[in-house]
Amino acid sequence: MKSSKGKGLIGLLILLIAVGVFGYFGYDTMDDIKLGLDLAGGVSITYQAVDEDPTAEEMSDTIYKLQQRVQNYSTEAEVYQEGSNRINIDIPGVSDANAILEELGKPGSLMFTDENGQVILTGDQVASAKAGVIDQNGMKSYVVSLTFTEEGTKAFADATTANVGKRIAIIYDGTVYSNPVVREAITGGQCQIDGMTDYEEAENLAATIRIGSLSLELTELRSNVVGAKLGQEAISTSLKAGAIGFAIVAVFMMAVYLIPGVAAAIALTLYVGLIILLLSAFEVTLTLPGIAGIILSVGMAVDANVIIFTRIKEEIGHGKTVHSAIKTGFAKALSAIVDGNVTTLIAAAVLYFRGSGTVKGFATTLALGIVLSMFTALFVTRGALTALYNLGFDSAKFYGTKKEGRTINFLGKKNICFILSIVVIVAGWAGMGINKSQTGNLLNYGMDFTGGTSTNVTFNEDMSLEDLSTKVVPVVSEITGDADVQTQKVAGTNEVIIKTKTLNVEQRQQLEDAMVENFGVEADKITAESISGAVSAEMKKDAVWAVAIATVLMLLYIWFRFKDIKFAASAILALVHDVLVVLTFYAIAKWSVGSTFIACMLTIVGYSINATIVIFDRIRENLAGGLGKRDLTEVVNASITQTLTRSINTSLTTFIMVFVLFLLGVSSIREFALPLIVGIVCGTYSSVCVTGALWYVMTTWKTRREKK
Repeated sequence: MKSSKGKGLIGLLILLIAVGVFGYFGYDTMDDIKLGLDLAGGVSITYQAVDEDPTAEEMSDTIYKLQQRVQNYSTEAEVYQEGSNRINIDIPGVSDANAILEELGKPGSLMFTDENGQVILTGDQVASAKAGVIDQNGMKSYVVSLTFTEEGTKAFADATTANVGKRIAIIYDGTVYSNPVVREAITGGQCQIDGMTDYEEAENLAATIRIGSLSLELTELRSNVVGAKLGQEAISTSLKAGAIGFAIVAVFMMAVYLIPGVAAAIALTLYVGLIILLLSAFEVTLTLPGIAGIILSVGMAVDANVIIFTRIKEEIGHGKTVHSAIKTGFAKALSAIVDGNVTTLIAAAVLYFRGSGTVKGFATTLALGIVLSMFTALFVTRGALTALYNLGFDSAKFYGTKKEGRTINFLGKKNICFILSIVVIVAGWAGMGINKSQTGNLLNYGMDFTGGTSTNVTFNEDMSLEDLSTKVVPVVSEITGDADVQTQKVAGTNEVIIKTKTLNVEQRQQLEDAMVENFGVEADKITAESISGAVSAEMKKDAVWAVAIATVLMLLYIWFRFKDIKFAASAILALVHDVLVVLTFYAIAKWSVGSTFIACMLTIVGYSINATIVIFDRIRENLAGGLGKRDLTEVVNASITQTLTRSINTSLTTFIMVFVLFLLGVSSIREFALPLIVGIVCGTYSSVCVTGALWYVMTTWKTRREKK
């Protein structure tokens, strides 16, 4: 006994030291985390097309290609159109505009010419250009690898075939950057340029070729270092909300699950410290929605612990010893935890590789949260629980008991639930139809989707962020009727950029008059331009494709794991149901659809699939066990009833985190949090009342058809 207590004390001390160390380093590295433009500001660069009248297609293509380029600096970088021939780039987390301009390159004209000066290839026929290092017998050589478009492949094949032994010059804005010799005909659509003295030279050439492959030739119009849109107040209130929510969740876990709840609190504290360290290590750019996502992930990380603790209670209820119940509880919970997290991880991976902008940033944070939650639940929680048990907390009274009670007849209400879901979804379609007739848009699209007006105002004095939020923004909101006014300061000047929804000529004049009257601004120091949405058509298309591919892969994984496509089909239908219900909320409440909309929907999908997997895992277990001999209705009802405590407790802890965020957060956080609350409630409802019923209907329909 003394030996066990000694082991328990040592184990607990090790865990507490780990919590302290990782917590300290996590806190210490918070200043190293890259913050987004809304939190810390960054660089804003404006380019103008040399062609005074570029086509919409040329502008759109150039914006999309620039978006791909600037993601090297931050996944949260925004590229959008300003006026008819300007492109604005906002890059968060950086402060040296000159360095960015030098690395990004000057978007001029790029061409490949033969020795007679004849153009054989233009920059838009180059698909990609990457610097690289080749090691040949211990000797390093630096190269640039080029990949051409389909049109460029043919043109380059013809040119190299005709110019073997001769040189092809790469000319950018009239300057020859490289003049390599063609050694052989290159017909595969790829080639390498060698001869660079170091990697920096190779990267500079690659950057030059990349920026020269744009559809339009651009010139730099201006570059600014801009201050944060929201600033320290947003960060402090979000962190305060996170701390309060975390404390409530920890107390809830200890009150409901007793000693296992204490182990969960230790594991979750370590989880927070680790995720902060990883955000810094992976240089993830953290925006305000990102903070919300991390705080939400703390609530979701509770899920695995709840599954385990519920299993332990059940095993004790079946008459097992505490030691045996802990061991069996972890073993039985493993499949549900792994399947739920791997399914969501598949979605995160697809979103990262196929998505762009905020979708890619969201996927990074999601993946980190999933991996860490599995690690802390399966290893840290287990270690803490074992240590506490060895210390003498070995009585069943410290763990609670769950005996089988009355099975709830969920399937008896399935038709009511189906009708209710259909009514809500149809109401959403009707709401979107009404919105379309009234405003021309299905939803209340925010500035990120529809664009707006950017007004540059040079004040007579330096305006603090507090002055902007308390004095300037109310004046602008009153004139424009826009509740989502964004302001940014230009570093080193008194200039402020005010972004609003699209203003007509009369509103622009009213805003100018208000700035002059209220703040003494000189009228000639006020300029306004129309700007496009930061979420481009290509980014939306990328997001849709990413979600579609992720859905198919999740379906295949669930089918593979459960050996029954009906499990997969009903899970995916439930996800579609949740998305459509939240869409109904956006439509009827006329809630603003901004850049956080995509991340919000993806969070709901990831959250909902976890709850569904847990119920399906229990159905599979019961079918293979003693309950399999019963009527299928009893199996499904029993499985949902057995997992109901887990469904409620997990949803409640996540709800607490997001609700505190909604109460204390700034407006843009509330914009993100309220739809998540709707999604959490809806996801719980669909998992408990819809998904199992869908699987039952599919299964019994197939059985009835086979009997015929």
